[in-house]
Amino acid sequence: MRDPREASLIAVERRRARAAVKREIQSGVRNPLSVAREAWSDADSPAAGLRITEFLGSIAGIGVVKIRRILDDLEISPRKRLGALGARQTESLSSWLLDRQTHDSRANMRGRLVVVAGPTAVGKGTVVARIRERHPDVKFSVSATTRDPRPGEVEGEHYLFVTDEEFERLVETKQMLEWAVVHGQHRYGTPRGPIVAALESGSSIILEIDIQGARQVKMAMPEAILVFLLPPSWNELVRRLQTRGTEGPEEQARRLDTARVEYDAQSEFDVTVINDDVDVAAEAVVHLMSGN
Repeated sequence: MRDPREASLIAVERRRARAAVKREIQSGVRNPLSVAREAWSDADSPAAGLRITEFLGSIAGIGVVKIRRILDDLEISPRKRLGALGARQTESLSSWLLDRQTHDSRANMRGRLVVVAGPTAVGKGTVVARIRERHPDVKFSVSATTRDPRPGEVEGEHYLFVTDEEFERLVETKQMLEWAVVHGQHRYGTPRGPIVAALESGSSIILEIDIQGARQVKMAMPEAILVFLLPPSWNELVRRLQTRGTEGPEEQARRLDTARVEYDAQSEFDVTVINDDVDVAAEAVVHLMSGN
């Protein structure tokens, strides 16, 4: 009979090995199709032990919503492990991975639009600022807004600050990719021209907007990757809002009410990223732009 301590050590090593395979897929070191083929040819490999949900979730641009849709389409139970799929399931997953690989190769000729959204005070601006600092080559969309600049905000870098009349003209002439009224007060929107030009030139671009805007972008550009930024906890979100000092008590209460509603939207997004460590969150977003 095996020593329980030995069995425990073996189990830990297997988990580490599976985690390593997931990291290799996430970083682009290993191709998902080659990992799947290894799992099907070697039942004892770390790849074979991956749950199908873990495997799919390691592929860039695939979040909880997409995983459910893919498994439903392929008629695969989310409880299955990659190495334990039946012959028909293996064939259908293999075809899906091959089609995706071919599609990604073609799509890489065109830039990717990565949309970063999340509840108020989650730290979207902080994450985007860190990306700007560490990746000066990354392109960003600049949104237009009718609100006044906050201290330290620069015209053309943080926002395009426009009047209500100017904003209305952009909407009427179809020059906005998306727009919305946020917190019942000011309008925000994304000029369409610079986004389209960047993507067609092969450049990927990050767009930081609110939940309403993200929904509109997905309708206009289904290929966009929607990233939902989450705080470590609700209490931490409240703390961040109360300590940043840019809103009074009434505005804080209004924003928290909005945030409670926004939390329910995360299932609509392709990927969720927890903003517990700004550097880690920033790198997770940048990784999605590479398409690896």
